[in-house]
Amino acid sequence: MSDRLLVSTRKGLFTLRRGPSGWSVTDGAMVGDNISLTERDPRTGHIYAGLDHGHFGVKLHRSTDDGGTYEEIGTPTYPEKPEDWVDPVSDDDSAPKPPPWSLKKIWSITPGSAEQDGVLWCGTIPGGLFRSGDHGASWELVESLWYHDLRKQWFGGGADWPGVHSVLVDPRDADHVTLGVSCGGNWDSRDGGATWNPASKGMRAEYMPPELAYGENHQDPHCTVRCAAEPDKLWVQHHNGIFRSVDDGANWTELSENAKPSAFGFPVAVHPNDGETAWFVPAIKDEKRCPVDGKVVVSRTRDGGASFEVLSKGLPQSHAYDLVFRHALDIDATGERLAFGSTTGAVWVTENGGDSWAEVTAHLPPIHAVTFA
Repeated sequence: MSDRLLVSTRKGLFTLRRGPSGWSVTDGAMVGDNISLTERDPRTGHIYAGLDHGHFGVKLHRSTDDGGTYEEIGTPTYPEKPEDWVDPVSDDDSAPKPPPWSLKKIWSITPGSAEQDGVLWCGTIPGGLFRSGDHGASWELVESLWYHDLRKQWFGGGADWPGVHSVLVDPRDADHVTLGVSCGGNWDSRDGGATWNPASKGMRAEYMPPELAYGENHQDPHCTVRCAAEPDKLWVQHHNGIFRSVDDGANWTELSENAKPSAFGFPVAVHPNDGETAWFVPAIKDEKRCPVDGKVVVSRTRDGGASFEVLSKGLPQSHAYDLVFRHALDIDATGERLAFGSTTGAVWVTENGGDSWAEVTAHLPPIHAVTFA
């Protein structure tokens, strides 16, 4: 089991450790800075942290001493917009505006395979994917995706612009990369990013006109995950439901009807050894975005979504309005230890697959992401 948890917050990166008496906050780094995401590369032990300085821009920091110190490294940079580039035109003033050609947020960092020394993938807002071959010292825009004709149809959801929030490298084939884009659906490359195809067949977007509801490029997956031991099995927490694929993302089945207490949420975690088991943190959607009935719960399925359990032991069950973002739920390699953090600065951990939870802290800044490291 992993005994360390990295918690990315609105005001710093905090480390939680498990000692003889349980979990506790042990130290903080870059306190006061807005940390959008943190990821540890298991190949090197390097830790990468995305920083959002608002008016002063987005930065990327790396620690090569296991979190002892951090240094600023290369930041993904968009090219100048070509003079002959033509954005979609709409007569509707409420239609999404074309995204900018500049970095707004680092939304995902994913290491390549063990055989790809130095390779990292970085998903961003406004919808660009970047690749590094030198441990993040420099980055190259994946032009095959950015210049794809269908990308012009992407639009923002909760964020103003589209964003690549999930980057999955197939453990069987490093050239097979799957993306989750909000809002643009899932995308798939089988040649290391040279070409891309939509991969959301079967997803349904209830916010679109009926004739466009099943359009693969109109979907809003909030988070996409793959089972490590059964990589043909993927899960998506979508804006209006829960979806599952058992054929490597070629087809998706909606499971929203069985979800309790709601099918809306942001994060999803899949058991690393059992693709039938997954966890979600449900909420009320759209303009509400808070727990159902003011009760913080986790829902779990162990049968591929045929049924869901509502897990509440140890979680607040009255006047609790903690929202959990898409990267703020994580699971360790055993599949028994999970942790999640909320917008109110609370962190809960379970040691038994969610049957019971323990609150570690309730006083951190708003939490964007948690990751076992």
